[in-house]
Amino acid sequence: MNSLRLTAALFAAVLLAGISVSSSAQTPTAATPTTQGKAKTVGKADKPHVVPSMIVLNARSAKLQGKQLILDGISPNAIVFADRPVRAAGHALTAHVIEEWGNNAPDSFAKDPPNATVSVLNKAKASVVDAVLTLRAPKLEGDKLTFDVDVLEGDLAGADGAVSVFMDIINLPSPRRTSHRSAWYAGAN
Repeated sequence: MNSLRLTAALFAAVLLAGISVSSSAQTPTAATPTTQGKAKTVGKADKPHVVPSMIVLNARSAKLQGKQLILDGISPNAIVFADRPVRAAGHALTAHVIEEWGNNAPDSFAKDPPNATVSVLNKAKASVVDAVLTLRAPKLEGDKLTFDVDVLEGDLAGADGAVSVFMDIINLPSPRRTSHRSAWYAGAN
């Protein structure tokens, strides 16, 4: 399993770095698309660049207790996606997203915390309950993620289902660590 993770990490690093391997250096294999015995080039390598992106955290449940948001059953991966014209999406480890609040970087979320919309299903009424929050000081313990929050609008009363937390744009005004460690799956300019 470690070799699979290493392969995936190397592939993501090559994509993020924009490294191009010439077709003469490639040897066609069963997994390489070919056209009449020659390696087929799919897409075009582009220079790496910072893309404004949003982050989505998913969990089994959420509740607001005083000035805290508690997410139980947090997914180990966060979804990262970019809007037009890039239209790219991928994943980042939730642990890497949490590192954005570290004090070691000049662009830390600790200094400029992100806003987020928390949307939680209400199973009984087949509806969604929303709250808009400012997220501060995350603490991850197992599959439980707790944020200190400022409630800007809304409430999670009656919410008893799955939750998605939509965090505002990352990479602005400067690149973030999470964007460089995400595994992007698609994208075109």
